[in-house]
Amino acid sequence: MGANLQEMMPGVQKASAAWARLPPRMRVLYITTRQRTGGWLAEAFAADSASQVVLEEAVGTAASMARLRDEVFDAILVSHEPEELDALDLIEGYRASGAGEPIVVLGTQSEQEVAALCYEVGADGYICVHTTTTRNLIWVVARAVQRHQVVRENQRLTLAEQTRLQREHDEAGYLLQQQQALVAGSDAHGRGEAGDLLPMQFLPAELVDHYRELLRTYVIMGSGNLADELKRLAETLVTAGLTARQTMQLHLHVLEELVHGLGTRSSRHVMNRADLLALEIVVNQAEGYRRRYQERIHPAVQGTLPGFEQL
Repeated sequence: MGANLQEMMPGVQKASAAWARLPPRMRVLYITTRQRTGGWLAEAFAADSASQVVLEEAVGTAASMARLRDEVFDAILVSHEPEELDALDLIEGYRASGAGEPIVVLGTQSEQEVAALCYEVGADGYICVHTTTTRNLIWVVARAVQRHQVVRENQRLTLAEQTRLQREHDEAGYLLQQQQALVAGSDAHGRGEAGDLLPMQFLPAELVDHYRELLRTYVIMGSGNLADELKRLAETLVTAGLTARQTMQLHLHVLEELVHGLGTRSSRHVMNRADLLALEIVVNQAEGYRRRYQERIHPAVQGTLPGFEQL
């Protein structure tokens, strides 16, 4: 294996910035047989200063498994000797046990013959020792290490996101329970009177459907384009004689359906927008009842035309 790409590739100085992205140090376990020890490989790595590769050796499957059980390595190199050490069987069993370290196979067969088989059992690459260079091997190992780091980071972020979403859903469920208890006139344990609550089946289906669409639109758009629609809905509720408690009952019924249908999506935005919608509806409803009360205690009086006051 060659150790100096500058003698092989013109313009290699342009790649110096890329070399800097190699890990400065990698601890690698080389799994091999007694007939092919890793002295030659250690010498090759030592001759190339692109990255410090600390090579440790394990002979045979049992010894390698013992090392991997007790120690941590950045990457694993496996010598593929079908008659003595079948790298494909070793990697397949290793992956089946849940191990996730990057693995690169070294062999004497061409990449066209073996590479695909290595990928199928979970290896990260295959290198033919007769046709590669030390620098190429270092890059293949480094890329495998970097890829596994990215995979682990993505898994960590995915788990963190799932945990956050689950926490939001739990919080949303708890808030709904608290709001439903408040609307029912009871405490968090369900103690208290139901007040003027209506069975949901007694509410017109058209009203429930309309409120459901209004809530979904409000969650997306906010109140900016819905002010007139909210006032009309509040007037409808006033005309129907619904109390504020019954309006909140309708609101929470529709909101609970929406939150349960979110699945893996965030519920925090939905809950925040829903609270604003409920506030606007109840404020408009209260204003509607106030106007009606004012009209009742101060009914309109028919005025007289000028000059007819004495008649």
